[in-house]
Amino acid sequence: MLFGRFARGAPATFALPPGERAYAIGDVHGRLDLLEDLLGKIDADDAARGPAKTHLILLGDLVDRGPDAAGVIRLVMRLAAASDRVRVIKGNHEEVLVKAAQGNARAARGLLEMGGYETLASFGIDAETADHGTLDDLTALIAARIPAEVIDFLDRAENLVLIGDYLFVHAGIRPGKPLDQQLGADLRWIREPFLSARRRDPWMVIHGHTPSERVDHGPQRIGIDTGAFASGVLTAIGIEGSEQWFLQTGTPDA
Repeated sequence: MLFGRFARGAPATFALPPGERAYAIGDVHGRLDLLEDLLGKIDADDAARGPAKTHLILLGDLVDRGPDAAGVIRLVMRLAAASDRVRVIKGNHEEVLVKAAQGNARAARGLLEMGGYETLASFGIDAETADHGTLDDLTALIAARIPAEVIDFLDRAENLVLIGDYLFVHAGIRPGKPLDQQLGADLRWIREPFLSARRRDPWMVIHGHTPSERVDHGPQRIGIDTGAFASGVLTAIGIEGSEQWFLQTGTPDA
């Protein structure tokens, strides 16, 4: 059982199972241009490394702040439909958008405060229209203008992905809690105490959510949100066995 693994403590070396390779992409935030560029780099890197069972994991926050959330979602939906090795994790921005589309007025207000104007514009809802009327009017507009299959896809995104000793989440985990007791709110929103915790569980956590100028190597965690919507640097981590490497847009690869 997952919770039983805590007693063992962290392994000396974190690794994927033999024959498997994984790439995880940090917070895209509406930058379709960067996502397309990074996917090209991942494809080339994967091909150069030879045969493997390759997983692609998107760590969430596909939407908001950047100019083309709609394009990002459509691309990711196509990728996920083409392969069950493409895994999509729900970020806090997806959570808020989904709740707004389901009629939650408080979430609609939060959406606008979190960079949602850009997401709405990518689906044909300009700022003037978004600001016209009540928040209930806005939730109805979101539900009418954003296709139901898009909202359903975002709502069905995963809370976490575990492959070997690597745990992929959006924001982090609550230290000291087994995986089967982790709350979605923590997985999508947590910063402290996760970011600075010296954990004893057996996973290297790969996460986004907390932007940093460079890849953030913390205690038993690696943060790969490099603020792509503003910096132009979208980051992916590649993992095979116990090896790790990074691919980026906008800069020489890390």
